[in-house]
Amino acid sequence: MAEIIQKDGTWTFDGDAVRIVPGRDKGVGLLRQHLGEVVVPLRAIGGISYEPGRKAGRLRLRLRDGADPLVQVTGGRLPESSDPYRLSVESDRSGVAEYFVDAVRNALLLDQVDPGPCDAYLMPGPPVPLSFGAGDATASFDGDRVVLDWNWTTEEAKRSGGPCEFRVADVRAVDWSPSKGLDNGWLRFTLEGAAKAPAPKYDRCTVELFGFKKDPLMALVAAAVAVRMPHPAAPEPEPERPLPLPLADAAPALAGEPADHDTLLRRLREVGELHQSGILTADEFSAAKAAILGRF
Repeated sequence: MAEIIQKDGTWTFDGDAVRIVPGRDKGVGLLRQHLGEVVVPLRAIGGISYEPGRKAGRLRLRLRDGADPLVQVTGGRLPESSDPYRLSVESDRSGVAEYFVDAVRNALLLDQVDPGPCDAYLMPGPPVPLSFGAGDATASFDGDRVVLDWNWTTEEAKRSGGPCEFRVADVRAVDWSPSKGLDNGWLRFTLEGAAKAPAPKYDRCTVELFGFKKDPLMALVAAAVAVRMPHPAAPEPEPERPLPLPLADAAPALAGEPADHDTLLRRLREVGELHQSGILTADEFSAAKAAILGRF
């Protein structure tokens, strides 16, 4: 077992999972505070590293691509204070951090964990219900329905229709982006059949974010919705293979065939192969053979 305790939080590794508990330091962002304890199974981990610094180092846990809906919707754009997979480490605890890294890496090697991308989420996402106010709306999600309730900062054309409400089943994509410089961020939902989305300030399915400290909370809403949608890397379902014709239908199919010796042998060979492969039982094979011979 390995453990490192810092003002920023506590990380514990028991050989099967990394347990992350946020600290109470003022530098811990609101997202981490609301998300609370996170348990990352070993099979969801793609790597871990420690980066020493003059005053403080950083412990970083890298999850496999597609393992966590929060990482999926934020795309590495969370500010450091909001990233649950980073831990600020005081310089005098660098030895403990390096020991922690070695413990996780050794477990990854022993368990032969594939560091490649996932085609299904391995993390459960934020618990619901959720309701956060940031930017021009309050976004609420109960596990099935999303409600965007506009506030006084919302453009009149956007809020004139009242709150916007839709179900997860109607969502084709969800995206969160932080503010950058003079450009505002957003929490955007793209619904099935929707045309090209207008600018966030006019889009009724988008919360416009203004760069305040509550903005990352909207990423929790995005992640909670995303984990209930089909995984973006999920394989396409295989088309159903047609079942063999029932015996009663197989014999009539011969009606249009010429009654010659070659056709007789071919049909007998086909039902024989079905019998040998286990598709036809002995009784079914006998019945099919009799039906074929009766046609010639």
